[in-house]
Amino acid sequence: YMAGYAVVKDGKTKLGFLGGMAVPAVIRYGYGFVQGADAAAKEIGATDVNIKYWYSGGFAATDEVKNKMDGWYSEGTEVVFACGGPVCQSCDAAAQANGGKMIGVDVDQSGQFDTVITSAMKGLADSVQWALGKFYSNEFASIGGVGTSLGANENAVGLPTATWSLTKWTVDEYNTMLKDIVAGKITIDSDYNNLKSTDNVTLNII
Repeated sequence: YMAGYAVVKDGKTKLGFLGGMAVPAVIRYGYGFVQGADAAAKEIGATDVNIKYWYSGGFAATDEVKNKMDGWYSEGTEVVFACGGPVCQSCDAAAQANGGKMIGVDVDQSGQFDTVITSAMKGLADSVQWALGKFYSNEFASIGGVGTSLGANENAVGLPTATWSLTKWTVDEYNTMLKDIVAGKITIDSDYNNLKSTDNVTLNII
């Protein structure tokens, strides 16, 4: 959500989502991205935000993925959220060849790829510390063997601020939005079956 919101607030209107396999974790990334872009477009009154949306069917870096991304970038796509492990390598190669940009996933990937302008991060360290806290408080039975979803409340998601490169949307504005998410002022739908429900962006699912 925050990555999609950020790039639209930063002035990007031609976006792409490249997912690996259409498994729940990847679909959630994609749906959140679409929701954030949709919310930002509404806020700034943009009517020209377009999102190309595609699952490659695997997580490997392949010529097929690179060729697909070459086509997107050459057709004007400005930034692609590459969500699927090594598929980001193919996306980066296409971005470099066409002067495009990319959004990283899971961790801050700006140190790995020069094309990355921000990353949708999981708070991996925070989630481990949270689980260890349960263990040392003799509460591990409450989470052991149980599927648990952590979010902004647990500092388990976010954008990297130490390597901020956005120019039209600031770290202070990001921190304010993050507080609003934690406070419940901004709601994010977790039911990815509603993916096609967009009001302010044109979504092209391929």
